[in-house]
Amino acid sequence: MIEVKRNVLLNPGPATTTDSVKLAQIVPDICPREKEFRQVMEDIRKDLVRIVHGDLKRYTSVLFCGSGTIGMDVCLNSLLPAYKKVLIINNGSYSQRAVEICDYYGMRYINLTFKYNQHPDFTVIEKTLMEDPDIALVYTTHNETGTGLLNPIRAIGELVHKYKAVFVVDTTSSYAMIPIDIERDNIDFCMASAQKGIMAMTGLTFVIGKIDLIEQSADYPKRSYYCNLYMQYEYFKKTGEMHFTPPVQTVYSVKQALQEYWNEGEEEKWKRHLRVFEAIHEGIYNLGFQCLIDKGKQSGLVVAVKYPDDPNWNFERVHDYCYEKGFTIYPGKIADNESFRLCALGAIDVNDIESFFEVLTEALVSLKVEIPVKYDKERYN
Repeated sequence: MIEVKRNVLLNPGPATTTDSVKLAQIVPDICPREKEFRQVMEDIRKDLVRIVHGDLKRYTSVLFCGSGTIGMDVCLNSLLPAYKKVLIINNGSYSQRAVEICDYYGMRYINLTFKYNQHPDFTVIEKTLMEDPDIALVYTTHNETGTGLLNPIRAIGELVHKYKAVFVVDTTSSYAMIPIDIERDNIDFCMASAQKGIMAMTGLTFVIGKIDLIEQSADYPKRSYYCNLYMQYEYFKKTGEMHFTPPVQTVYSVKQALQEYWNEGEEEKWKRHLRVFEAIHEGIYNLGFQCLIDKGKQSGLVVAVKYPDDPNWNFERVHDYCYEKGFTIYPGKIADNESFRLCALGAIDVNDIESFFEVLTEALVSLKVEIPVKYDKERYN
């Protein structure tokens, strides 16, 4: 077997992969219009629905080339009827990206903003839905990856359906990690990408949703040629193929990653992510670091850590030291709060986190950052 240097990615994606997933990309050249390849994609599409416990008679998955953002784009531009509005429940940088997508398409929307460290206010959401019957689509993020905030999607979805709107949830950073039941969680559509929860390679994103609503969207305005959900769904239905050339090698990595997902099992995989999450918290506690949001509101997958108040602290230099030792960390996404993120994604376990904190401690010592790290009380009070 080919030996591949193993890096531990603690950034929010792409995630650390197994060698078997990497090597699954080494396949004989094949035209993606062959029956053999169509069968691979058909099997993948069914498995993606099964992961969220969807009934294959009512739900389907549709594949697209691209990163997770293409799934957001597809759902927003494809599922809004003419003259209707999107309600975006926005408490983080990834929900804000949905606002930017609506702006680019010139779609009508309401940007319902809440603090980045707080759950949305249900009273405000219901008042907005009640007062504006033009709202046809409600969008939010499950795991706000900038902070690790976990939004209560089941309860939000119940409220959305009370007012007969369609509920779209960005599950890019929670799918195949946090257990999801698409029907019980009141989700009409969700999306994710191959390089995160299922721990495959980058280049493939998928939208999972209700077949009847996709077919209904055939009559909605066509806002994008490449990113239209109905067009891609219809092409799969007729031919078993993607409308345009798929990322062939990535698809094979997904096939292998899904096999490994089922071998590990939903429950055991989530337990592993949680123990990695707890190990991250233990490590930052031992060094004196503080979280950007309360642990009780975190998803179990992302920990946003405040920069310490130390004149010798330099994130770039800490990053570079860790990177040279095989560990990748990533800056935060909240503009007014300097932070970095440590994530429990990918094919990693507690021993990787313990090794990382040894390296992080070395980095702090080399920069002469005081340990335990210190914070200015006035700044964070």
